Amino acid sequence: MTPPDRIGKYRIDATIGRGGMGMVYRGFDTAIERAVAIKAIRRSALPIDEQAGTLDRFRREAQAAGRLVHPNIVQVFEYGEDGDIAFIAMELVVGRSLHQELVARRRFTLREIARMMAELLDALAHSHAQGVVHRDIKPANILLNAEGRLKISDFGIARIESSNLTQNGQMFGTPYYMAPEQFLGQHAGPAADLYAAGVIAYELLTSIRPYSGGTPQIMRQVLDLETLPIPPSRLNANVAASLDEVVLTALAKPVDERFGSAVEFGVLFAQGIVDSLALTGDTSAADAAPSIANLSSGGLSGAGRRLAAARRQHTVPPGATFPGVSARGMARPVSSAHKPRLLVVDDEERILSALRSVFRNDYHVFATSDCEHALAFIARHRMHAIVSDQRMPGMTGVELLRQAKEIAPGSMRILLTGYADLAAIVGSINDGEIYRFVSKPWDNNELRSIVREAVEVSIELAELGPPPSVQLRPDRAILVVDASGELYRSTRELMADVAPVRQAAGPEAAMAELAAGDVSVVLYDIDAGDPPDNANLIKTLKQDHPQMLTLAVTEASDSELIIGLINEAQIFRFINKPVVLRSLRTHLVSALERVQQFEQAPQLVLRQVPERSSGPRLALPSRWLEYMRVLGERLGLGRPRS
Repeated sequence: MTPPDRIGKYRIDATIGRGGMGMVYRGFDTAIERAVAIKAIRRSALPIDEQAGTLDRFRREAQAAGRLVHPNIVQVFEYGEDGDIAFIAMELVVGRSLHQELVARRRFTLREIARMMAELLDALAHSHAQGVVHRDIKPANILLNAEGRLKISDFGIARIESSNLTQNGQMFGTPYYMAPEQFLGQHAGPAADLYAAGVIAYELLTSIRPYSGGTPQIMRQVLDLETLPIPPSRLNANVAASLDEVVLTALAKPVDERFGSAVEFGVLFAQGIVDSLALTGDTSAADAAPSIANLSSGGLSGAGRRLAAARRQHTVPPGATFPGVSARGMARPVSSAHKPRLLVVDDEERILSALRSVFRNDYHVFATSDCEHALAFIARHRMHAIVSDQRMPGMTGVELLRQAKEIAPGSMRILLTGYADLAAIVGSINDGEIYRFVSKPWDNNELRSIVREAVEVSIELAELGPPPSVQLRPDRAILVVDASGELYRSTRELMADVAPVRQAAGPEAAMAELAAGDVSVVLYDIDAGDPPDNANLIKTLKQDHPQMLTLAVTEASDSELIIGLINEAQIFRFINKPVVLRSLRTHLVSALERVQQFEQAPQLVLRQVPERSSGPRLALPSRWLEYMRVLGERLGLGRPRS
C-alpha cells in the first residue's frame, strides 16, 4: 500500500513496517526538524464491530506511554486524528529489536545481559510507579538503538490502573511471555511484566525459552505447577546458582512467589551476574553490575529479601527448596548399570553438555558430535533411544537415523529439527525412520517426556522380535476422503485387486463411513476444504483409535500443520502432490499389512500411539461424536495401556 504524503503535521518519508494494529512510518516534523516514527491505523480498514474497541486501545497506548518519560522507554510526542487515520507520533529508534537479534542467534555476554536487564527493569520500575502495566513485554517490543541502549515500545495493550477499558476475563499478551494469570484472563498487574522480564532473562542466558510449543502447549506448561523450567545453569555453565535463583523466582507461577517490584528483581539479578562473572574468573566482576548502584535496595521484600539474606550467609533458608524446583520432582541418581541407554548426537558441545545434564539422572547417556562414530557405537551397544539434531556436518540427522534403524531397529529415534527441514522430515516419515520430531527451540520438560515414552516403548517391544508376516485379507477397506473424487477414482483402480475402496467427500461423510464399514486405512486429502479442521479431525480420531492408520495427501507447504500431524496424529505416510500412483500403491499395501500385524501383535500399536495433544479436543457436532462412539464399539479399538 502506498503511504500517504502527510499525516497531520508530519511529512511521511518511508514505511518502516507493520505494527500490531496498523502501519509504522518514518515521518518528519518540519516545524522543529525532528525525525519521528508514526504508528497509524485506518478506521475504514477495521471491521465495523471492532472499530470502537481498537481505537480505544490505540488511544490508550498513547495515553499510557505519554505519561512515561524515561531514557529506556520510547517517548510519545502526540496522539492525533487526520481524516480516516488515527496516529501516534513517537521517538524514532534507529536500530534493531531484541527479537531480530535473537532470531539471528546473537549470543550476548554476561556484561551485555546485565546492562540490558538493568535498563529493562529500571524502565519497568518507572512505568509501574506511574500506574502503567505494559502486559506485552517481549523481545519484539524491546528496541536496541545504535548505541545499544534498550527502549521499550508498544504499550498497545497496557493497563492504566485508573482505566476501566480492560476487564477481567480478557486474555492479552504473547504466549511465550505470558504469566499464568494472563492465560487465565485474570488481573495482570506489575508481576506479569516481571514474569515476562524473567522469560527474557532466561532466553538471554540460555538461548531458549523456558517453555515452547504452540499456544495450547505453552498454556499447559505455564499453568501446570509440576512443569518447571530447567535451571539456566544447566544450559549455560557460566551461570551461577544465585542467578538461577533470581531467574526462577521471576518465573514463579504463583504471583505472591515472584518479586515484589522491578527494583527488587534488578538488584538481585545484578548480584547474580556478579556471582556468575566471578565463577568465570573475571576479577573485575563488580564493575559489571550498574543496577546495584542505581537501584535502591530499600525496595527488597518477600522472596527477593530471603534470597539476598541467604546469599550473604551462603545458606539456604530453613525448609526451603531450590526456587522453581519441586522437592518431590527431584530425580534420584540411579546406578548407570541399570539405566536405559540414550545416545545424543549434535555438532555443538554446548548442546551435548545441556542434554547430558537434562538426562544424566535417568539414563546412561552417551554423547558424540561425530555421526560415523555414533553409527559405530550403535552397532556395538543397544540403545533404547537416539536423539539427533538434523543439521549435522557431513550427514543429516535424518540420514543418521535412517542408518541407525537398519543397524538397530529396536531403538526409538527422535529428531531435533527446525521447520526448514520439512522435505526431509516428510521423506523420513515415509521411510518409517522417526518416532517423534521435536521442534527447535525445544522445551526440556517436553523433551524429557518424549524420551521417557520412547524408552518405555523400546523396552516393551524388545521381547516381541520382528513383526509377524501377514497375508492381506480382502475385507480390509480403504477410505478415501476426497471432495473432487479424482483421488478416489485413481485409488479404486489402483487397489482393485487388493482391497475395497470407499469415498467420503468430507469429514462428516468420512465419520459416517468409518462408523458403518470395516475401514482400516484412511487416505485423506488434507488440502481440500479447511486444512486445520481436517488435521484436527485426524488428530482426534488417532487419539481415540491409534490402530487406525492415515495417509495424508498434501502439498506439504504448511510446516506447523505437518509437524502437528506427525506428532499428534502419527501419520503413517505423506503422499506429495502430484500423486505418483506406483508409490501410492506401495504405501497403501504397507498400511494394510501393518494393520493386520497390529491384530496379531497388539503391542506393536505402541509405536503408533500419538503424542497427547495439550490443546482442547476438537469440538465435533453431536452426530460425529456418535459416529466415533459406534466406531470404537464396533472395532473394539482404544488407546492401549503402556
